[in-house]
Amino acid sequence: MNKGLRFSHTIGACCTAYITQSIVINFVPLLFVMFNNKYSVSLAQISVLITLTFLLQLAVDFSSAPIVRKFGYRRCVVAAHFLAAAGLIMLGILPNILPNPYIGILTACILYSCGSGLIEVIVSPLTEACPSEHNASQMAFLHSFYCWGTVLVVFASTMFFILFGIENWQTASIIWAILPIFNGFFFMFVPIPDMKESEDSDMLTLLRTPIMWIIIILMICSGAAELAMSQWASAFAESALGISKTVGDLAGPCMFAVLMGTGRIVYSRLVKKVDLMKYMIACAVLCIISYLLAVFSSYPLFALIGCAVTGFAVGVFWPGTYSFATNRIPAGGAAMFGLLAFAGDAGCTLGPTVVGYISGIFSDNLKAGLLAAIIFPTVLLFCAILLTAKKEKRI
Repeated sequence: MNKGLRFSHTIGACCTAYITQSIVINFVPLLFVMFNNKYSVSLAQISVLITLTFLLQLAVDFSSAPIVRKFGYRRCVVAAHFLAAAGLIMLGILPNILPNPYIGILTACILYSCGSGLIEVIVSPLTEACPSEHNASQMAFLHSFYCWGTVLVVFASTMFFILFGIENWQTASIIWAILPIFNGFFFMFVPIPDMKESEDSDMLTLLRTPIMWIIIILMICSGAAELAMSQWASAFAESALGISKTVGDLAGPCMFAVLMGTGRIVYSRLVKKVDLMKYMIACAVLCIISYLLAVFSSYPLFALIGCAVTGFAVGVFWPGTYSFATNRIPAGGAAMFGLLAFAGDAGCTLGPTVVGYISGIFSDNLKAGLLAAIIFPTVLLFCAILLTAKKEKRI
């Protein structure tokens, strides 16, 4: 049997895993206002929830390598899905049965955050190890499923709330748990590729490698450039066009996610024809231009177009950096992907934080915050140019 065909089910399971990750990341934020109204969960407590989610994912990213080595990729990816499912199910049950609903929400958050962190670390190297003539194309295609998952979660959840009322959100949470349960069982049976890792591919060894630090900066800037815009897309759509939150969610985050997924699919088709770093340089320039359009356009519609086009521009950054790292450090293994996930998640927090902080300094002027965020695609541009110029040999 053709090896690529043999592992097609594995690729499918990995793509579904990224939809699972998009569920646990994007579903709960849709409920923050409801948590505040129904359970009297304060905005400060919601901030703690967001911070805890971030810290847990960073902890999992950083500590995953020895866990994966001990238990193997199959056991860990199955456990990741069941943790995500358990978190979603507990989210729909615990707040209504515990004396303090916030403790129930926090418990669910811990479970699904650990699952999400493991998925991020495991799924990319699994996909990279599957036989393919063009692994960069395969990686871009894989990461596009996070974007389609985001669109699915926001749109389907919004439709559910319209049809059945947001008071039935617990049912929606449990329904979303079906997908990770199914995919967890699916991962028990799909073939797992041989994961060849060097015995000395630990994080300290990798951090002694100069090129690894450039790759880490690329990952930080990739996450920051993406989330700085996407996390503020809904608020930007509302302030730019004066539309309702429901339409703002669909016009902001959904359009950003659609174009980001499109960007990843486009690159997966162009990978045979273009150089990865040169393509990333072009996309970094487009990202800077789209940020500037969003900030300085005097026409609200053009500002929203700039916001959406940013999604297309950042699409290649995350999967492209993963593929570049695998090509330059082929024996990096779980330790390298743990570092990449750690750096990416750190950037995902840094970007929105910078936008919010700078906006606050300038009297909640969101355009000022987005202007400051241009630093991330700019640094990424210089790193990509440096890597193109050096043309270092594989390690």
